[in-house]
Amino acid sequence: MSQSRDSEKWVVLGTGGTIAGTAASALDHTGYSSAQLSVQELIRSLPGLSEVLQDRQLEIEQVAQLDSKDMDHSTWLLLARRCAHWLDQPGVKGVVVTHGTDTLEETAWFLQQVLQPVKPIVLTCAMRPATALGGDGPQNLIDAMVVASDPMSRGVLAVCAGVIHTARRVQKVHPYRLDAFSSGDAGPLGWVESQQVRWAVNPQFAEI
Repeated sequence: MSQSRDSEKWVVLGTGGTIAGTAASALDHTGYSSAQLSVQELIRSLPGLSEVLQDRQLEIEQVAQLDSKDMDHSTWLLLARRCAHWLDQPGVKGVVVTHGTDTLEETAWFLQQVLQPVKPIVLTCAMRPATALGGDGPQNLIDAMVVASDPMSRGVLAVCAGVIHTARRVQKVHPYRLDAFSSGDAGPLGWVESQQVRWAVNPQFAEI
């Protein structure tokens, strides 16, 4: 028997980063402080959340609060344990992790190697702080939720600027461009457009 949507859960784990950063001016995209807002605050101010959630439940947890350049082994281990805890819950279809951009690729690879999850863990981020005019964090977070709930998603993925990358391929290639991540010559796993996932490669057969 299929599970009803109102018994499905999305989990969002916060670790800080630019996506939770603030600046004194909405026009300041670079002179900001990372990890100032809680993941609960990010979720509360997220436009269109109820439309995306529909009848699904949402669990939110602050695992860490740091600039991702300060990510360390103890935080990676804690994050892995919390991901494993939530993925073991029968109603949880996937986990979203808000993260800084500096070590996102290292965290993605670590989680994939340590957990090798069947359910998706989707990392997302922002290149502009939460206070920025035209900030990219809210759209990236919504896109990550959409990817985490897609029935074809599996393993550790990264979503930024509407592009889906695998843990194996994702790499940061630009210091300030909104589309700052690449999957190299292999290309991305897919894209998110208007709350729909378009897969370029079936994740079941991709090198995650």
